Amino acid sequence: MAVIKMNFLSQALGMQTNVTICLPSYSFKDRMDGREEVYVPGMKYQVLWLLHGGTGDDSDYLHFSNITRYADDNKLAVVMPADFNAGYTDDPNGAKYYAFVTEELPKMCRAIFPFSDKREDNFVAGLSMGASGTMRCALDHPELYGAALCMSGGMRGPKANNGIPHSPAPKFGQPLEGKYDTWVYAETQIKAGLDMPKFFLSCGTADQSAYPDYLTTVERLKELGYDVYNEEVPGYKHEWDFWDLTLRKAINEWLPIRHSVIYPGE
Repeated sequence: MAVIKMNFLSQALGMQTNVTICLPSYSFKDRMDGREEVYVPGMKYQVLWLLHGGTGDDSDYLHFSNITRYADDNKLAVVMPADFNAGYTDDPNGAKYYAFVTEELPKMCRAIFPFSDKREDNFVAGLSMGASGTMRCALDHPELYGAALCMSGGMRGPKANNGIPHSPAPKFGQPLEGKYDTWVYAETQIKAGLDMPKFFLSCGTADQSAYPDYLTTVERLKELGYDVYNEEVPGYKHEWDFWDLTLRKAINEWLPIRHSVIYPGE
């Protein structure tokens, strides 16, 4: 497994930024399986775009989870950007973190790395603040992701006058209306007949900060007609033991992952 730490000038952010990438290579499993032909011109990888939570950065998953091993075992590339508490939103007068994650970063990575650009080979995931970012990315750009994984998070906030729960007021003073009212937008997207990603949501039952919003999100998405798989795990709080457990389950069992490299002609 190659772990790549990059620092580069982002056009969307208007500054240097960091991204950490797990890129599968010749592995211990390949050696045990006796595989000799590993690097084939034109081969591609499926990609997990993995968003960190509040107070974190691009190194969180690398330090606090086993994402490197999970990626290596399953021949899955993982891209972890740094958001710096921006909530994966665009500042109208500054850094555009949402545009960076959904537009610039994929374009840059696919130009440099052997990443598949097919929808069915790309997945977005995140925990806590990153779960909210994941919801926003998947709802707004269903053409980009085959599935979305939300860990310990979801939509939150008081009920609007029309009875539809809405997301927190977006940062930087963006109006909470139209596409920024996430529930209204989720309903609009599903009514438009778009091919929406499958959502996987998981939360620890002892997570007082996220569990209520998680339950509301699961219920509401199902009511709207989304394809949702959800799992509550007793006893876990807002903690890395839970997120690591969920990542392992998601990569090994839930997400539509090939668990192999995509070779030319496949």
